Formats: sequence, C-alpha cells, structure tokens
Amino acid sequence: MQQNHSIVENHYEFTQNREISWLHFNQRVLDEANDKSLPALERLKFISIFSSNLDEFFMVRVGSLFDLQKACPHDIDHRSGMTPSQQLNRIYASVGDLIELKKGIYTEVVQALNQYGIWDLDYESLSDSEQKLIKKYFKSNILPIISPIILGSHHPVPHLENKELYVVATLQDGDGESAVGLIPIPQTLPPFVTLTQGEQLRYIRIETIIMHWVSKLFGSYKVQEYTIASVTRNADLSFDDDKFEDIAFDFRNRVTSLLKNRDHLNIVRIELGTPISDTFLNHLSHLVQVDRKQIYIDTCPLKMKYVFQLENKINDRLKGHLLYTPYTPRWPEDIDPNCCVIDQVQQKDKLLFFPFDSTEPFLRLLTEAAESKEVISIKITIYRLASSSKIARILCRAAENGKNVMVMMELRARFDEANNIQWSKMLENAGCQVIYGIVDFKCHSKVCLITMQTKGKLHYITQIGTGNYNEKTSTAYTDLSLMTASQAIGEDATTFFQNLLVNNLNGEYHHLLVSPEGIENTVCSMIDEEIKKGVDGYVCAKINSLTDCEIIEKLVEASQAGVEVKLIIRGICCLLPGVTGFTENISVTSIVGRFLEHSRIYMFGKGNDSKMYISSADFMDRNLHRRLEVACPIYDPDLKDKLHWIIAKQLSDNVKASTVTCDGVYRRKKPSSSLAIDSQKQFMEETIHALEPFKPQKKGWHEKWAKVISKLSEALREASNY
Repeated sequence: MQQNHSIVENHYEFTQNREISWLHFNQRVLDEANDKSLPALERLKFISIFSSNLDEFFMVRVGSLFDLQKACPHDIDHRSGMTPSQQLNRIYASVGDLIELKKGIYTEVVQALNQYGIWDLDYESLSDSEQKLIKKYFKSNILPIISPIILGSHHPVPHLENKELYVVATLQDGDGESAVGLIPIPQTLPPFVTLTQGEQLRYIRIETIIMHWVSKLFGSYKVQEYTIASVTRNADLSFDDDKFEDIAFDFRNRVTSLLKNRDHLNIVRIELGTPISDTFLNHLSHLVQVDRKQIYIDTCPLKMKYVFQLENKINDRLKGHLLYTPYTPRWPEDIDPNCCVIDQVQQKDKLLFFPFDSTEPFLRLLTEAAESKEVISIKITIYRLASSSKIARILCRAAENGKNVMVMMELRARFDEANNIQWSKMLENAGCQVIYGIVDFKCHSKVCLITMQTKGKLHYITQIGTGNYNEKTSTAYTDLSLMTASQAIGEDATTFFQNLLVNNLNGEYHHLLVSPEGIENTVCSMIDEEIKKGVDGYVCAKINSLTDCEIIEKLVEASQAGVEVKLIIRGICCLLPGVTGFTENISVTSIVGRFLEHSRIYMFGKGNDSKMYISSADFMDRNLHRRLEVACPIYDPDLKDKLHWIIAKQLSDNVKASTVTCDGVYRRKKPSSSLAIDSQKQFMEETIHALEPFKPQKKGWHEKWAKVISKLSEALREASNY
C-alpha cells in the first residue's frame, strides 16, 4: 500500500496531459503526408485526415474545455496539474505550430501532384478558354444563389454554421464609412469545378471562383480586404437526461432535438485562408467574439474532404502513380468458402483480421442465420453502421423470416447519430425489436448472439469484435472479429443482453469482461498476477488510447516490480515510459500507416498459460467507467498463435512505428537497410497459415516461440537504433 501511495503522490512525473498527447498523435498523421515514399494523392489525403481530425478535436475536446473553464475554472487536470485555461493556452500554441508545419508539407505535396498534371488552380492560372468557361459557370450556377450581406445595425452578424465557408471583406462606402461584408458559400455547390485537359486534371475550387469576383458583389461599396473564413463550434453535446422533464418523450426524439443544437454552440476557432491586416483581424475578433489566439491563418484549403473525390476524376494510368496499389481483402484460409460457415464455426473458433481478411465470412454467417430454420433469435449491439449497411438489411430479412431480432442501437455515436436514427426506424419497420441502451452509459460493445434450437436444446454462436459493424470502415481499420460456438461464452452473451434489457450494470459473467464494472478490475487483477512473477512477468496491450489512472498506476507498479510491459498505442498515451524509478520497464510503440490501427488486444503472461483478450475497450476513463464494453477471452491455441503473430509483427515494425520517450516525444524508428519491417504491408502479403515458424508443431512450442521472438526483438533494437 505504501508503494501505491508513493505512485499517486508523484504521478505528474510519469503522466502527461491527454490533449497534448492527442496533438502528438495527429502530428504523426501529418508525418505520413510528409513521407515522400508515399504516392502524392495519398499524401494529400493524410493532410485532409489531419485537418478533419483537428476539426473534431476542436469541436469536442476544446469545446469541452471551454465548458469546463466556465463551470470549474480552477479544476486541475490530475495528469498534468493544469487548469482548463492553461490547457487551452497550450493547445492554441501547439496547434499554431502544427498549422505552420502543415503549410510547408502541403506546398511540397502540391508540387508533387503538379508533376503528374494535377493542378489546383487560381483564376490567373486559367487559360483564356478556361476563364470563359468559369465566367459562364459563375454567372449561371453561382451568382443566382449567393447572398452577399453588409453587416450593420440592420444586418447583424448572422449565424455562422460550423465548418462552412464564408468570404469576409472590409468595405468602404462613397462617404468613406467602413463596413464588413459577408458571403456565405452555398453548401449546394460542388467543392470544385473540373477543367480536365487530356490526362491532366485541372480544377478550381468554388471559393477561389467567388473570391475572384468579390469586388463586384457589394454594389457601390469598395472592397478593401477580403479573405475566406470558417468557424469551428463546440459540438460536444450533452445527453443528460435531466434536461428532459417529460418522461414520455421518446429517447430517439431527444437525440434528434439535441442534434439541432449542435450548429448553435459557441465558436472555439476561426480559420482564415489568407493573411489580413491587424485592423481587419481585430474587427473580426470583435464581431465574432473570440480572442485573437483563437484565430488561425491557414493558406491551405479550409475544407479538404474534397480530396477524396479527386481519385474518381483521374484516369487509371495516373492512379497507378498517385494512389496505393489497390488491396482486396482475402477470404481467410481457415474457412472453406464452399461450406456452411455456421457448421465450420461450430467445429472450431474463427478469428477474422480486418482489413486483411474479408468481412464476407461474417456476413455469410449472419445470412445463414437469417435463413436457417434452427435459428430462433439474433441479438446485436450496434454503435456505427455504413450508410448502405448490408448487416442492417440482413437483420431486417431475419425479422421478416420470423426470427426474434433484437438490436441495441446506440444513438449517441458521435457524428453518426442521424444515420443511426434512420437505421433504427428501418429496423423497427421490418419487425426488429430496437432498444437504446442504458441511460448515461453508451453501449460501445460489439456483440452478436445467434441462438439456435436443435432437438429442443439451445446452443449459440457468438461473434465479438473490436470494431464497428460497418463494412466500409472494415476496409480501412484494423480490427478483430471472433466467431465462436463456445456454449460458455454464448451463455455469458445471453446474460449480457438480458442485463441490457433491465438496465443491470452489475451482472455476473464467467468468461466475458463487461464494463463499467468488470474490465478495469479484472485487468488490474491480471497485472497483479504478473507482478507476483517479478522479472518473469509480462504484460502487453494493443489499444488506441491510455488515460485511465488506475491502470496507469498499476502498470507503473508492475514496472517497479520488474515486469516487462509492452504497449502498442495508436493515439493518446498519458503514461510516460522510461521514467527512472517508475516506468523503466515500460515501452510504448505507436503505428500510423495506410490503415487506421483500431484493434484492441490484452495479453498477460507468456507461453501456453498466457491470458489473451480482444476487446472493444481502450484503457480510458470513459470506456471503463461510462460505457458498456466487452472483452472476450481467446481460448483456442491456434487463435492465440495468431494474436502472438500480430503483436510480434507490430512490435518489430520499424517503418511506420514510433516509440515514446520519457518526455512524451515520439521518435520514428529507423529501419536498417536489410531489415525494414512494415507490419501492415506484411499483413497484406502474408498470413499466419503461410508462415511455418509461427505454426505450432508440438507441445512446448509456445515457450520456444517466445524465446525466438525475444531474440528477434533484441536484434531489431540493435539494428534499428531505437
């Protein structure tokens, strides 16, 4: 107990602020755009991803800090000791540096695209014929629908919509009086106009076209300065049930009404597309009521989602130079495509590894269940769905076939609320029973339970995953999906769904770990078991974020006991590894590559007796205390080997991986000339079934394999200088 008390007293020495850690992660996304070995259009996509990540960060995290600053200005962040105001100041300063870095990278990427004939044009760069075409387009398609406004006593500042574009100008009338003009850019317009010439792709953005004619759009007023602007609003909606006094008010309607407020929350940032004078800047700051530190000059396009449309405009020859080589997820080698998937899962557990494995085996499993006479019910938790979801349509078909289909639809999946509301209506109309979870606790678990009845006896097939039931993201995110006929896990899953229906957060489970009660406590207990082993102990976790103080302190305790702790964390990591006296035996690796690392794996111990779980939960306060999450044990020896193989590959990655230093800085690993390991690339090229060294041959193989991996890791550290 004394040791734990010491840890709590000194936690500032081995923890860092979560917002600053997240900004470090987003910089690694930007680093991918700076990788000259990547195809140029893929580099541009990474800039777009960086920008959209930053947008959401301001809408959610910065928005929350603004709320906290107003409500509890003296609140202290227990990881960094900073007040909300101090955190905001650090964020605004750090973001300014990132924007400057982005500008330089964007310029290089644009030059690389130009070499292949891809041109984002300004008006002066258009040929005479192109200028005539754009002038005609402006007069017929843009001018009739834009609405320039002179701001003043009769025309106050209108509501500025979140992340939409506006042309803002300083004006002067005939009497020398100053005014401000505003032109909202209609959302109905396309993001750009294409001017293709042969194999080249020449295009001009809509805001560029409007800004060319801005001097003629305010009548007798003379335009002095103008720029393009976009505001970012706090979008962190509160789903507090106390806001709704009418107990008969349907929960789906509650969420719908809250969505209407999202675009009307406080402004937390303004982006300007060109530099402007201090006078204009001060005037703008006063009009919109933000501090100067909240205004950023960003000469890159302020809305960059359009870049994903460009690949549909270029010809196939150029795609080979500008985009990744297309990858088609494979049908897993241990599942026979010509046989019934249900039968195969009943014979042996199956583990799909997305996006390298196809989602088709699970879709076929679900389709077979929808048609099978033996299946009596399908129950599933849904957090996010594709806009044209095959899974939802199969569930509708199952209900129409008379199956009892229960869907736990989480309506509070941030920025997917509207899509989930629409699907919930369709599912209900098809005859599915749709429920909306437990008040105050988001259901983030990924569980599908198929119940079958054969000769009067119930048996189960349970699917548990680390990622959403979304066919689109399963081609871009790395995730794991277990399909098992284990009666014990099926019975736990049955209990889980029963508890959902009666709002029971304290259910008892024999195999599954379920938060908000079960995951953190069990993880800490398993770390305690490794602490007892001392230097023979081993803990490994692959997660997206680590913020939970209880687990952080337990990992520190393990490190102090000599336990080897290896963490693979894509995003936020509030623990600082390598701190003398605290985290010397902890290493943190982060991988940012072609696919978004999203799978969660927990490992405790080495060899045959190691305990392994896949989970929907990161080690974050919200996941472990305010969400319904599930972690599922992996018992099948072959599937354990597959997880070992995945982890070993990722720990040895020296192309897309970075390691965290004791001061929170990420250092990119440096591959040796003869041993460059890109784990995602190798996952595309290899399967565990094709690799003899990773295939168990006889008893005791796991211990031998662990020694081989240990020696390999040591050799890699020496070769890669990390």
